[in-house]
Amino acid sequence: MTGMVATAARVLKQLRHDPRTVGLMLMVPTVVIALLWWIYAGDETFDIAGLLMLGMFPLIINFIVTAVATLRERTSGTLERLSTLPLGKLEFLLGYAIGFGLLATAQTVLVASITVGLLDLQIVGSPVLLGVVALLNALLGMSMGLFVSAFAHNEFQAVQFFPALVIPQLLLCGLLAPRDSMPDPLPAISNVLPLSYGVDAIRAIQAGADTVADVGTELLVVGAFIVGFLLLGAATLRRRTE
Repeated sequence: MTGMVATAARVLKQLRHDPRTVGLMLMVPTVVIALLWWIYAGDETFDIAGLLMLGMFPLIINFIVTAVATLRERTSGTLERLSTLPLGKLEFLLGYAIGFGLLATAQTVLVASITVGLLDLQIVGSPVLLGVVALLNALLGMSMGLFVSAFAHNEFQAVQFFPALVIPQLLLCGLLAPRDSMPDPLPAISNVLPLSYGVDAIRAIQAGADTVADVGTELLVVGAFIVGFLLLGAATLRRRTE
């Protein structure tokens, strides 16, 4: 437990000295959604597109940043030095998850507050519940980034996992077309993709869901995938990159 807290503190300290990464995670989603609001200029289409983007951008950015940052720990020899300490792989990954999870929470609060408050995104359901779903999607992206970092040898390869793992989910999650209207076997594939349940929760909020019970199944599934990716990441994490 002590090692996990120390790792989380070290991650936050590193992020404090890396304003570009913090700026990327905090400002880019806000700027993109603001640009979307400007494009539609008050049209009701923004209420639909903005809601979906609010759920997608945290996942995308957290995936890329976390995958690259964790890989950098290996290539810089940090993990090799940590191997001399009584710090298990899962404990290390949980420390990283806490550190980046706190940043993801700040990101979600900032983006959701600006989108719903300043940009006046109209939703039928609960804005707080929307923030919870957006945060879970951010944590999902973070956990996937921690997982795939174990298989990359350099930062370029880490980024290459984005089109391999995330883009298929964006295409099949129901963002572009209803999942049940896709040709076989695409609906069956979409049913085993975590992002599908994140989008289902967002659409439920769009339709009026205002309590956790209304999207409980979707939240549990996304949470289970987050835990699963963290466990897989701990099982496959290598101390150094050869």
